[in-house]
Amino acid sequence: MSIFGKKESSGRRKTRYERKSKETEIKIALLNIDGKGRSDISTSIGFLDHMLTLFAYHGYFDLKLEARGDTHVDNHHLNEDVGIALGEAFKRALGDSKGIARMASAEVPMDMASAKVLVDISNRPAFKFTDSRGIGARVIQDNENYSMHFAEDLLESFAGKLCMNLHAEISGEGDMHHYLEAVFKALGVALDRATRIDPRRSGEVPSSKGIL
Repeated sequence: MSIFGKKESSGRRKTRYERKSKETEIKIALLNIDGKGRSDISTSIGFLDHMLTLFAYHGYFDLKLEARGDTHVDNHHLNEDVGIALGEAFKRALGDSKGIARMASAEVPMDMASAKVLVDISNRPAFKFTDSRGIGARVIQDNENYSMHFAEDLLESFAGKLCMNLHAEISGEGDMHHYLEAVFKALGVALDRATRIDPRRSGEVPSSKGIL
């Protein structure tokens, strides 16, 4: 058995979620934390679809998500609202979070680029993105006008609604695709580890205070 315990096999940690505003419409038809990494994602932003597919696959989350919005203006509203919806869905699926490992980290290389992600499902939202070498200012955004800044917005929204600490750090050399692929893979792995049930918890809330 993994040192991180194992996922719950009852299939109870799953949910649906919908968010609709004047700017965007997000439908998560399925989020299963105890899944196998299967996904069906369509946000109308191809690069974001790819990143979320990697996140779900490496986190073993089953995710069916469809999103539409005012991308004729730019990708900002849709991108941020996808992060909000994902955070809300994960929080709902986790419920009281009893028995989870709660804290975890992962490091992932992508060719010459790399990323490190740390998470703590603490019921306290915090987000930190470390780019000490100014990589984000140098890399070129892709042809769908997706940028490092958009990725930071999505991750911050996700962390805020899930009420978790999320720290991400990028290093090495590469283009935007390589850096962000490493980040989203690492996020999937870290969140998979943090949401796993640790049998030593005996179904308790993972806090010395007795409450998150």
